[in-house]
Amino acid sequence: MSILRINIWSGPRNISTALMYSFAQRSDTTVVDEPLYAHYLTTTNADEYHPHAADTLASQAADYNDVLENIMLGPSDTPVLFFKQMTHHLVNMPWDFLKQMHNVILTRDPVDMLPSYATQVSQPTMLDVGYAEHIRLLDYLHSIGQNPCVIDSRRVLENPEKTLNRLCDHIGIPFETAMLSWPAGARPEDGAWAPAWYDSVHKSTGFSPYKPKTAPFPEKLKPLLAECQPLYEQLRAIAI
Repeated sequence: MSILRINIWSGPRNISTALMYSFAQRSDTTVVDEPLYAHYLTTTNADEYHPHAADTLASQAADYNDVLENIMLGPSDTPVLFFKQMTHHLVNMPWDFLKQMHNVILTRDPVDMLPSYATQVSQPTMLDVGYAEHIRLLDYLHSIGQNPCVIDSRRVLENPEKTLNRLCDHIGIPFETAMLSWPAGARPEDGAWAPAWYDSVHKSTGFSPYKPKTAPFPEKLKPLLAECQPLYEQLRAIAI
């Protein structure tokens, strides 16, 4: 059986978990939640400040070779394998495995993302939020002859059916209406970190309409926002 392996490369506090839940409704797809998280925690100091780091390390293989061989490039019971990924997890490892996979970049306006992320990680840095790595990943994928699809979370929320149709068309799979909704509650694929991050998606049954932030943007995050904004604008300009 030929297996289509899809990575959705996101930053934190995006709609990546909702997209994972969406793809889990497909009749042909198995989903996997952030398989490189433990690798990231063991090769950076993020284990010192990430919620449920110990639980994550206990639940996953930390050796990226093990993850690649047995999960990301391993066997599958379904013809489509969907991996929810964080771009900043691509540290201290080679990227050549990406040639064997279909790669999608998911981004979000940092004006919306940074305040949300700072509720869990009070002093985020560019290494935490992934915008610079998004651009580096985009450049790498172009260098190996791939033309990755870029999607903006706001556009997904404003018109889920239209954007998911375009995404599926770019990947080369048929859109399924079932992708627009899911049962409320947790999924068995949820990572060990879900209690800290997935409360809102567990309450949802579909993509929630986009709502702009109304609270003043936190002063302490403005320097990071200034770094992130031009990188985000590069991605937004080519998003479907």
